[in-house]
Amino acid sequence: MNLRARHGRGSPLLLLLLVLFTSGTRTEALEPISTTIAVGMAAALTGFLATYQNIFYYFHECCRPEWISFNKTALKTDLEQKLFGQHVASRIVLKAVNGFMSNESPKKPLVLSLHGWTGTGKNFVSQMIAESIFKEGMDSSFVHVFTSTLHFPHPIQIDTYKSELQQWIKGNVSSCERSLFIFDEMDKMHPGLIDCIKPYLDYYDKLDGVSYRKAIFIFLSNSGGESIVQTALDFWRAGRDRSEIQLKDLETSLSLSVFNNKESGFFRTSLIDRNLVDFFVPFLPLEFKHVVQCVMAEMKARNLDLDQDVADQVAKDLVYFPKVDRVFSAKGCKTIDSKLDYYTKD
Repeated sequence: MNLRARHGRGSPLLLLLLVLFTSGTRTEALEPISTTIAVGMAAALTGFLATYQNIFYYFHECCRPEWISFNKTALKTDLEQKLFGQHVASRIVLKAVNGFMSNESPKKPLVLSLHGWTGTGKNFVSQMIAESIFKEGMDSSFVHVFTSTLHFPHPIQIDTYKSELQQWIKGNVSSCERSLFIFDEMDKMHPGLIDCIKPYLDYYDKLDGVSYRKAIFIFLSNSGGESIVQTALDFWRAGRDRSEIQLKDLETSLSLSVFNNKESGFFRTSLIDRNLVDFFVPFLPLEFKHVVQCVMAEMKARNLDLDQDVADQVAKDLVYFPKVDRVFSAKGCKTIDSKLDYYTKD
């Protein structure tokens, strides 16, 4: 809520002066003492309103720097200390978000598409981004999450979904230009649906009086995971360390894989065809050592004593592939919560 817009910053002053000047006879001028009182009361009311506004903004989230302010250090620390085995994704996300948030006049919204198998950290990273920008993090009223199977379940209603999605984005960006939109399960979205938001991601100054250039759109998808895994396997089989993998080794095959996947919400989408996705962010499959790190981090988050033996046992319980070599975790760190419960609770 914008108090200035709702009440009008000068309205108490104008109202008071109007009452004072119209009281009495129309030809009779205000006495000096009356003028002094009127000005004093108006100043007091203006000061009261300013104080009221500050108190309101302190307790109620609004589209102001007190509530929306990018913390690069916090994002960098989270990526370094809480995200494991994702050197490519960490580097891209930090540079992309920092560059965008540091630009006071971006040409278009920031669009990130995060890809990889389940449990590799895609949702985790989107949460980190939200927490580095919004004081309320994922609970912010300016962070909007759409899950395909929940919000867009029926193919027959795709036209309705398109209209509602457009109105939702327009309405929220109108309220706050620094809005964050997260689309989860893009691999389960009906093809063609996401194209309806293409105008909001393009290089337009304004659309119907609304600027979308400072908004952020993040897409999360398992599609493309096969090509990422194949690249990781190729490096492993060649005896090369995964740290040698760079974005250039993944980006082209990833974008083509996603674009041509008939089961994906990105199938032949204009978002990719028109190069509106700024970065395709690959999340590599996790190795045993990364799963152990996830378990240790979860122990720390629960204030449990760090137990390497328990962490190793939890990690060993997961399924790995290829079957013979057991290099990568099939589900990443997805199930460690329940596994850890099994080993730490009576």
